[in-house]
Amino acid sequence: MKKLASTLVVTLLFGALAVAHGNLAHVMGTVVQVTGQSISVKVADGSVKVVAFDGETHFLKGSVPATIKDVLVGSRVVIHAHQNGDKFHAAEVKIGTTAPVNPQP
Repeated sequence: MKKLASTLVVTLLFGALAVAHGNLAHVMGTVVQVTGQSISVKVADGSVKVVAFDGETHFLKGSVPATIKDVLVGSRVVIHAHQNGDKFHAAEVKIGTTAPVNPQP
């Protein structure tokens, strides 16, 4: 009975985590370019995803509010984005708290 209860709790927990961001896509990797409207991220498979952002996009560095100015080339990011075909629009950008891999001068 304890095993069944534990299995049920774990299943419910993972299910809740899976829907925590609804239908948003996740773009995770290293920033290779930042412009006034987009962030280009090199992802694990080596491809580069361009993610647009606007005034509604939330930025966090760790758990502290941040801005686009905190996103540097070489920063590690996790972006939760709306996806329409191959286009992404950021709802939230989480910036890694370690130093960028190749910091800008």
